[in-house]
Amino acid sequence: MFIPKIYGQSRIDKCPFCDKQATVMSKQDVPVCLSHKEEKLDDLKCVCGSSLEMLHGKFGVFFSCIKCGNMNLNKVLEFNTINPKMKHESPSQKSQSNKEMTVRSDDPRYFD
Repeated sequence: MFIPKIYGQSRIDKCPFCDKQATVMSKQDVPVCLSHKEEKLDDLKCVCGSSLEMLHGKFGVFFSCIKCGNMNLNKVLEFNTINPKMKHESPSQKSQSNKEMTVRSDDPRYFD
């Protein structure tokens, strides 16, 4: 069965910090979303316990382990938990803190 290629759907990178669509490159040349542009991938470990070296190739970022060999970014992110160091609030979280509250006359908070 022939499935035609559609422009823009062959490769969609995801941000390693939040799994949104990656639109920009960080300082380490890792595809990330706009809110995690300043984040860094540090201290990534292999399954065998040795540290990984980040390399850049024709198809993007990949990692090299001395014992196990080369691994792609998706495989490394499976066994490493990535936590962003900077706290970024999404626009939905900001609106919840300034949320307008409606109090009716039969509500006990009406007289406060």
